[in-house]
Amino acid sequence: MLTCDVIMLQAKKGKKGPGEKGKGAGKGAGRMNGHHQENGMENVMLFEVVRLGKSAMQSVVDDWIESYKHDRDVALLDLINFFIQCSGCKGVVTGEMFRNMQNSEIIRKMTEEFDEDSGDYPLTMAGPQWKKFKSSFCEFIGVLVRQCQYSIIYDEYMMDTVISLLTGLSDSQVRAFRHTSTLAAMKLMTALVNVALNLSINMDNTQRQYEAERNKMIGKRANDRLELLLQKRKELQENQDEIENMMNAIFKGVFVHRYRDAIAEIRAICIEEIGVWMKMYSDAFLNDSYLKYVGWTMHDKQGEVRLKCLTALQGLYHNRELNAKLELFTSRFKDRIVSMTLDKEYDVAVQAIKLLTLVLHSSDEVLTAEDCESVYHLVYSAHRPVAVAAGEFLFKKLFSHRDPEDDSMPKRRGRQSVNANLIKTAVFFFLESELHEHAAYLVDSMWDCAAEILKDWECMISLLLDEPLPGEEALTDRQETALIEIMLCTIRQAAECHPPVGRGTGKRVRPDATRIGQPLKTDPWFHTLPVYSVDAEKVTNLLQLPQFFDLEIYTTGRLEKHLDSLLRQIREIVEKHTDTDVLEACSKTYHALCNEEFTIFNRVDIARSQLLDEQVDKFNRLLEDFLQEGEDPDEDDAYQVLSTLKRITAFHNAHDLSKWDLFTSNYKLLNTGIENGDMPEQIVIHALQCTHYVILWSLAKVSEGTSKKEDMLTLRKQMRAFCLMCQRYLTSVNTAVKEQAFTILCDLLLIFSHQIISGGREALEPLVYTPEASLQSDLLNFILDHVFIDQDEDSNNGQQDDEASKIEALHKRRNLLAAYCKLIIYNVVEMNTGADIFKQYMRYYNDYGDIIKETMSKTRQIDKIQCAKTLILSLQQLFNEMLSDLGPSFDRSSSAFCGIKELARRFSLTFGLDQLKTREAIAMLHKDGIEFAFKEPNPQGEGHPPLNLAFLDILSEFSSKLMRQDKRTVHMYLERFMTFQMALQREDCWLPLISYRNSLQAGGDDDTMSVVSGISSRGSSVRSKKAKPATGKRKLPEEESSSSSTEVWMNREQSMQTPIMMPSPHLTSTIMREPKRLRPEESYMGVYTMTPDQQQQHTHPQTPQPQHHQTPLDYKQQQERAMNYAKLRSNLQHAIRRGTGLMEDDEEPIVEDVMMSSEGRIEDLNEGMDFDTMDIDLPPSKNRRERSELKPDFFDPASIMDESVLGVPMF
Repeated sequence: MLTCDVIMLQAKKGKKGPGEKGKGAGKGAGRMNGHHQENGMENVMLFEVVRLGKSAMQSVVDDWIESYKHDRDVALLDLINFFIQCSGCKGVVTGEMFRNMQNSEIIRKMTEEFDEDSGDYPLTMAGPQWKKFKSSFCEFIGVLVRQCQYSIIYDEYMMDTVISLLTGLSDSQVRAFRHTSTLAAMKLMTALVNVALNLSINMDNTQRQYEAERNKMIGKRANDRLELLLQKRKELQENQDEIENMMNAIFKGVFVHRYRDAIAEIRAICIEEIGVWMKMYSDAFLNDSYLKYVGWTMHDKQGEVRLKCLTALQGLYHNRELNAKLELFTSRFKDRIVSMTLDKEYDVAVQAIKLLTLVLHSSDEVLTAEDCESVYHLVYSAHRPVAVAAGEFLFKKLFSHRDPEDDSMPKRRGRQSVNANLIKTAVFFFLESELHEHAAYLVDSMWDCAAEILKDWECMISLLLDEPLPGEEALTDRQETALIEIMLCTIRQAAECHPPVGRGTGKRVRPDATRIGQPLKTDPWFHTLPVYSVDAEKVTNLLQLPQFFDLEIYTTGRLEKHLDSLLRQIREIVEKHTDTDVLEACSKTYHALCNEEFTIFNRVDIARSQLLDEQVDKFNRLLEDFLQEGEDPDEDDAYQVLSTLKRITAFHNAHDLSKWDLFTSNYKLLNTGIENGDMPEQIVIHALQCTHYVILWSLAKVSEGTSKKEDMLTLRKQMRAFCLMCQRYLTSVNTAVKEQAFTILCDLLLIFSHQIISGGREALEPLVYTPEASLQSDLLNFILDHVFIDQDEDSNNGQQDDEASKIEALHKRRNLLAAYCKLIIYNVVEMNTGADIFKQYMRYYNDYGDIIKETMSKTRQIDKIQCAKTLILSLQQLFNEMLSDLGPSFDRSSSAFCGIKELARRFSLTFGLDQLKTREAIAMLHKDGIEFAFKEPNPQGEGHPPLNLAFLDILSEFSSKLMRQDKRTVHMYLERFMTFQMALQREDCWLPLISYRNSLQAGGDDDTMSVVSGISSRGSSVRSKKAKPATGKRKLPEEESSSSSTEVWMNREQSMQTPIMMPSPHLTSTIMREPKRLRPEESYMGVYTMTPDQQQQHTHPQTPQPQHHQTPLDYKQQQERAMNYAKLRSNLQHAIRRGTGLMEDDEEPIVEDVMMSSEGRIEDLNEGMDFDTMDIDLPPSKNRRERSELKPDFFDPASIMDESVLGVPMF
């Protein structure tokens, strides 16, 4: 700062004549005395013009230059105030301040003029009027330097003053000053770099002219011209030195400090501009002295700064002439750039890959094989921009190299085309990546850059059909399979025009996406079917191709012979294969061809009917022989029946086969399997599936409204009979058969539930089917026996030791559980059956936690009370199981009991913090829990606790979810089940009752106490000390009622026979935070029904008669009555002393409502909450307090060199 001030003083004193100085001072004095009027108005005009951005910036700058030539002090003062106002400061630098104060003093004075109420400033303000401010501001600085580059910037006054001011502001503690001045200084530097570049070019031209003139013969040499050229070169050199001094001052005074500023935006500005300097004037700036700043900042912890580094480097690597100057930098920071391809910010990762593509384009030797492989696998990324960038890198590395001879030779087609080797390269890469099921993602990644290669289907078909050329290796079986899969993915991509599943943020689906006709026109693709008809995997992919073709070309192109050949080949494949995938592919192909909109429909329909007629007749004939009584079916007959049934089932999935009446034959087959018990597993599974399709197709026909009434009755009869058949198969010995029957049952019960009549389909009401209790029980038992099992139990003879098999088995069990949970959610089965599911939440959290949690959330949305009853029922079931295992005298510190209590805590967290929404449900939950706790009396007598009393310890986990007035109601209901002796017990076995009562009394009787945490009471006491005394204020009605009700409560206590059993009073002094204050009679007393005698006892307590003789028991009662009276009296006196402090404390939230009632991790607070959290973003610079606390240099060591960026995986 001192150096900058000296420069400014020297600029004011140096190289200005006495007359000129006096002239300027004289004219400026009159104006500066009225700076708040004239000068301030001119300054505002300059700021407003730049802010609005409506005037041409050139004319604005020209006007200022004219003003500067007229009186440079006044004009410069206007420019200084312009920078001050662009920072959002309301202060104005006066002429007196400009003449007599140092820069640091001026900046300190302007800091005091800042607006304390807002931290916004023009560069951060939102709204249309500030939208273009930054661009206009930067444009003004650029135009100012450009217009002054020939004279004014060399006067050693204007630039020195501006640079000194901006340097001082950039070191300010105020973010607005620092941000605005840094941007101005960097743009000023960029403009000066452009001036320096022009001077360098002019110097080179002058030197060239001088050399040419001097090399002439003496007689032809013009000495005057040489003198002029020497003089011009000298002037240019002086100007160049002046510009370099200015640039050095800005770089060392601003950039070196601000590129590591604590604010990411400021750091990003510096890095962005240094990239411009190196690209614009590479001779001066493109060296290691400047590149090191970009390399260091690539470790910045903020993504936007790292992004600016990469974009700056892209501009350098794009120019291949600069590669020689970047060699050292590349070798030093290449590993960092490669690692940034896995950056946690997707935008940074994309730009890092693009930068590596430019590096690869400049030189193939820079990146090693390991570097390239780290980018290759990103073509399978779920984030499409990353995958596309990686696809471009892959294309540049492997597919962009062509021999020059190929371009000169005539274009060839098929296997001899240029693309043949490139397609084989894609196949090799796909196989080596070992992600064979992700061909669609590879194709999508390369679609934008290699579409010409990927659309060369003629070459692909030629590679599959034609013989290899001499000296060419033929494709292996794996390579042919990969090529067919890639061809299928490219045709699908071209037809559907959208990325695969998981990359939905990419291209949009084009509505004009046309079907593909090229493979049909060029080389009939179906010629590949007979070649690969034996291979199930290859033929499955080939059969999917017609789904994406323009099938009208069979008619318009007169290709009927090709269609007949295709249908004949598909028929042969159906008769030859029994693989389910192949048969389903054939079925889908027929479905695509059998479109009534196509003219080929009749031809295809006839072929389909002939095929199905033969298959159904064959099935009925084989089935009749197979089911003959007295004969044991052999394996050949079973295989024939199974093969035919597979073909019929596959076609029934996509085609309506109702006219063949498959229900009778399949039902007969299933019934025989139940009776005999020796039916092969696969036959039963496919018979169940085929019958399921029969029911669905019949329902589709009935839903259209064109069927007869008899059809609906037949469907109703068939559906119910089939459900009973599936229920019988739930008890089968074979697991696969039971799983198939269970899945079909869940689907049918959901389809034929009461929701079938929704949407105006009341005519289908006879089809509604409600499962009986036995069926619901069988479904639940299946889930408990086949889903909630350990991984080891599910292994079949050691066949599932493979990790992939275990994952597949887990996926199957998750589907089974999800199918049953849907029955609960849609109210097909009773909601209380979910108790057996919910109680497994903790034990199987890793496998099914998300499914169970979503089920709880959906059931709560349907019926909050019934959901709460189901949750408490699940806890009761676990408690009973624990009692049966450990006995009634179990240890409450055992793992089983602690596990139930932890589950209760998790359930409690799912209710969220909005007590009004869950008020009635929580009350019902406590009611059922209290009844369960006192349900089983102890056989040893009344002096011993009930067998389930420990359940109250579990129930206390839900006490924090009760509202304060409801806690009193629950406490009254609890006292109904308590005897006089129970209230006096203090042994360990009675601790659950004591702790539960305390959890109900905490926050209910005393509004300022919390049983969970003392933080609330401490905070309340501090606030009450600060509260003003109540004297001199009008007493609020709530306070009066509080005093009166408390007195009634105390009098009632003295009149009660049993102080401990007294009903909790309804305090009316509590100010709730809800919109409407609830009265005592509005509490949920309806949940807790009481007899009239009990109500009378609580409403009109009997006054005890005076007794002169006291028994020991009466003496104990009197002691406890006295203790309670003293406690209540002290609380009342404390409340009176606080005055209005009670009102303020009541307005605070209850700590126990949000704190956990048992130990646990803090992150569990967020589990299952049904509310959104709000992020509070503080303004950039709020007030002076921030400015006083910040360090002068604002260096944030944690902002750079942070390797933790790489610790977060991108996928």
